[in-house]
Amino acid sequence: MTSAPRRLVVASHNAGKVREIGALLAPFGFDVVSAAALGLPEPEETEPTFVGNAVLKAKAAAEASGLECLADDSGLEVTALDGAPGIYSARWAGANKDFRHAMQRVWDELGKRGASDLSARFICVLALAKPDGAVETFEGTAEGSLVWPPRGDQGFGYDPIFVPLGQTRTFGEMEAAEKQPLTHRARAFAKLADRFR
Repeated sequence: MTSAPRRLVVASHNAGKVREIGALLAPFGFDVVSAAALGLPEPEETEPTFVGNAVLKAKAAAEASGLECLADDSGLEVTALDGAPGIYSARWAGANKDFRHAMQRVWDELGKRGASDLSARFICVLALAKPDGAVETFEGTAEGSLVWPPRGDQGFGYDPIFVPLGQTRTFGEMEAAEKQPLTHRARAFAKLADRFR
């Protein structure tokens, strides 16, 4: 007799992110539901670090739902911008989540500084929270460099301007199956997977 799948809330209202996380969790027998589907509010990200914001979101969703919750906080850190946009990556896209605007802002900021260093990295911190308040965190990064103009319409966020190390195409030009193992999220998930094993 197989056991019922464990219900896990993904504490996100970003459909692309929930899909990606759902695919990564599928092999572990989780029944994944998004915070949006449960009508849970999005807490304000008030912490100064990726770890702090991931924990804040996971704990809020676990408390509100009474279920185990997984949250991630992730973003783009550009070397020549002293790590910006960093924890403000989504906020650079504005209230309408317009990432064309956010990508343009990154490029404009680099131009203002006359930056020749286009190295950047995506970072992801996952926080797994239980309703009793216990939390564990897992971190992954994807190193690479920026290109302009944006290329490709796959993925989401800053994917069209980011070329991962050792590749010639942006995340925005890659099919999901090709992109996924190269991402910061997949690398954080590899650590989470070890925990589930």
